[in-house]
Amino acid sequence: MMKKKILVALGFISLFLGIIGILIPLLPTTPFLLLAAVCFLNGSDRIYRWLMDHKLFGAYIRNFREHHAIPLRTKVFAISLLWLTILISVFIVVDSIFVDILLMIIAIGVTAHILHFKTLPENADK
Repeated sequence: MMKKKILVALGFISLFLGIIGILIPLLPTTPFLLLAAVCFLNGSDRIYRWLMDHKLFGAYIRNFREHHAIPLRTKVFAISLLWLTILISVFIVVDSIFVDILLMIIAIGVTAHILHFKTLPENADK
C-alpha cells in the first residue's frame, strides 16, 4: 500500500514537471509524462486511465509510445518557444557572456534533440 502511494506521489510530481515543461522550453515534457504514466500504471489504475484518456497528456504519451515521433505542430511550437525564451534571456536578461554562450549551447542541444525524433504524420494520432 505504501509503495502505491509513493508511486502516485511520484507520478503527480512527474506530471507537474511535464506540465511546466510545456511552458518552459528547457524542461522536457514527454519524459516526465512517460514517467508519470509508468508511476500511475503501477500505483493507481484510475489515475492511469485518467492520464491516458486526457485530451492533451494522453496524446503526448500515446504518440511517443506508439510512433516514437513528435507531431510537427509540437516540434515547431517547442523549438520556437525555446529560441524565443533563450534569445530574450541572452539579449535582455543575462549580463554574462559565459551564461549567454551556455544558454546558446543548451538551445542548440535541445533543438537537435527535438529534431532527431521522427515527425508524426498528421493523421497518425487520430
